Amino acid sequence: MAKRDYYEVLGVSKGASEDEIKKAYRKIAIKYHPDRNPGNKEAEEKFKEAAEAYDVLHDPQKRQQYDQFGFEGPAGAGFGGFGGGSMNMDDIFSMFGDIFGGRAGFGGFGGQRRPAQYRGSDLRLKVRLTLNDVATGVTKKFKVRKDVVCSHCHGSGAENGSSSEVCPTCHGSGVVTHTTQSFFGMVQTQGVCPTCGGEGKVIKNKCRQCGGSGVEKGEEVVEINIPAGVAEGMVVNVPGKGNAGKHNGINGDIQVYIEEEPNDTFVRDGNNLIYNLLLDFPTAALGGEVEIPTIEGSKLKVKIESGTQPGKTLRLRGKGLPAVQGYGHGVGDLVVNISVYVPKTLSRDEKDALARFKDSDNFKGDASTKQSIFQRFKNYFN
Repeated sequence: MAKRDYYEVLGVSKGASEDEIKKAYRKIAIKYHPDRNPGNKEAEEKFKEAAEAYDVLHDPQKRQQYDQFGFEGPAGAGFGGFGGGSMNMDDIFSMFGDIFGGRAGFGGFGGQRRPAQYRGSDLRLKVRLTLNDVATGVTKKFKVRKDVVCSHCHGSGAENGSSSEVCPTCHGSGVVTHTTQSFFGMVQTQGVCPTCGGEGKVIKNKCRQCGGSGVEKGEEVVEINIPAGVAEGMVVNVPGKGNAGKHNGINGDIQVYIEEEPNDTFVRDGNNLIYNLLLDFPTAALGGEVEIPTIEGSKLKVKIESGTQPGKTLRLRGKGLPAVQGYGHGVGDLVVNISVYVPKTLSRDEKDALARFKDSDNFKGDASTKQSIFQRFKNYFN
């Protein structure tokens, strides 16, 4: 199935509220739920497609990134897109409590209730990158303190492999139903079973090491690939490396927040780099050749025309920073801003030499040059 715009999938506008998105998803999820469409592969694909769209649009951060970058935005695997078909049925049903008030799907529709599966919480990290890291991409390693699978019970939460029993409160359904009388008659509502947390079973003999949760505190060295072209404030999502879920549930993610270190040579402007070149007066007047540094560490020889004026810019195409994973317009430029150095102190011979040119028309500047300088100052202060 070709990938469609998430707003189109849910049938909502880009300005839709969170409540409108939730209602639209609920309607589609009920229509294409597998229990209502057994064996229907097309319905299952639409069910997954709607779940992927909701997963992005109901989360303010993911939605903002999707609106800005589209499918290639900073989410999902690495920095390379949302969903990408990676959501499975367990992922989908694990988030159903937000929509249907239960942790295990609908708790009905043919009786094929799926057991609840806990999801570990996400972790957040900050990483400071140099401009060179941004230009080439970099791999960083972090030692992360987090919840890991219990080494004693291997995540089951049970001591010595002891079995579990059907929850006495919900009788294995994972949900409890409450019936209340209202103005419109009898109303039934469902919620997660408070005894078993939606799993439908309880552990008889809890693990002495983790207390029955299936997780314990631990450490893991996580290797994170930061793609080239990232910028201050962006977030790289690393799926499955966050806290472990209880009872062998789904691992959370790690969200890596990007910070940039200032650079002594270049100033970043989007994907462009700005370099301020200070010319000596003879080179500006007579012309010549100068070397310009690049972010890769090499130097480029650039020709300076005679009579070059302060404020002139040179643009070296493709010598800037790459766009994130090719999103946008490839590689930016290196923009060279030219200034001319005027010495503060002069020797007697230098003063005499300059004095001979003081009254020369060539050193006074014509009307067009003066107007150009005036216009540059006017644009700057406006």
